[in-house]
Formats: sequence, structure tokens, C-alpha cells
Amino acid sequence: MKVIDNLKTIQLNIDNASQRANRNSEEIKVIAVTKYVSTERAQEALQAGIVHLGENRDEGLLKKWEVIGDKPVWHFIGTLQTRKVKNIIDKVDYIHSLDRLSLAKEINKRATKQINCFVQVNVSGEDSKQGVEPEQLNDFIAELSQFSNIRISGLMTMAPFTSDESVLRSCFRKLKDLQTMIQKLELEYAPCEELSMGMSNDYEIAIEEGATMIRIGTALVGNEEKEV
Repeated sequence: MKVIDNLKTIQLNIDNASQRANRNSEEIKVIAVTKYVSTERAQEALQAGIVHLGENRDEGLLKKWEVIGDKPVWHFIGTLQTRKVKNIIDKVDYIHSLDRLSLAKEINKRATKQINCFVQVNVSGEDSKQGVEPEQLNDFIAELSQFSNIRISGLMTMAPFTSDESVLRSCFRKLKDLQTMIQKLELEYAPCEELSMGMSNDYEIAIEEGATMIRIGTALVGNEEKEV
């Protein structure tokens, strides 16, 4: 497989989805999720024109960082344990999984600059999903005002893994509605201009519902653990 060919297909799909939603496709940032691929495959993505790389685990991020460095925009997109914040805090540009005050305190303590964070929201209500409950989002955002090293750049969610388009649209619309609610507060520390939602199986629907960042792994860089 060639990442550049996959990217061309994905970009065409992005253009089409954006057109259907009367959006500018240039608003959409593609994050190449490199959890299941080597550093070499991640570098291939950068050579294909990808700017944003996302990692789910601190070990994977650190391993790739040692070779690639700060050339890409780095996103930490997985569940982040408080004790591991110190490992990645000076290497990432965005953290997509802020979902509790203890994590916010640790990020604020360890950061030497303001970190762009997404508040992860569990809009699907699934027990298996991490995230702040939608009805608690307002209060959670308010509590984050005490942390000067945290900037809430947006909201993130993980939709259920399903082919039911109505379920997916419902989840993405809920997150868009929550974003609109936070934006109306006009908080300097929480402009909330981004929506991180949509993955390999549902990114076109996410774009139609307002996503500005899509997290693409298998459809873009593949899965070397499954490749023969």
C-alpha cells in the first residue's frame, strides 16, 4: 500500500463531503493516526503531505519522536494517564482526551507553555467510552478556567463503531451543539473552535456534521500488525 494513494482518495472524499455540507474542504485537518504502524510508515505519511500525526500511547509517540522530532504537528489522542503526562507534555501540540480535573491539574503543572486541549465528551453514552457527560460539560469547562497553561481549543468524541448512519449523525450533531453552546460563552481560555470527530469508517459523516479534525488510521496509513 502507498500512503500517498490513500491520501488522494481520502482528500477526494473530504472534498465531496464538504461540498455536500456547503463547507470549505480546507477547514478539515487530517490527523494520521500511527498507532499501528512503524516510524517509517509515519514518515511516509509526512512525505505524502500529511502535517498532523496522532498517537494513542505515550510509548509510540516517544519512539517516533526520537526519529521524526517536531516536524509534524503532534496530537495525543488516546486516554492519557496522569502519571504519563510528564513523558509527552513537551512533545505534543494538542491533547485530545482531557476528561477529568486531575488530568487538567497535571497538564497545567507540567506544561511550560499553553497546551491546546480538547475536552473529550461521551455523547454516545456508552459505558466503554471515556469522556465528560454532556450535562456536566458546562461545569467542567468553567472549572478549567483556573489552569493558565490549558487552552480549550475544541471538543472531541468517539462515536460508536456502527454502520448505522443515524446513530453516527446523532452523536456528531450532539457534539456540534455542545460546541456551539461553549462558543456562545465567549471564554478567552476556551474558544472551542475545533471539533475532533470522525475516523476511518465515519469521517465523511463527521465532516457533514461539522468536524474540523478527523483522525484517520487504517484508511490512510494502514495497520502493519495485520499486514503480511
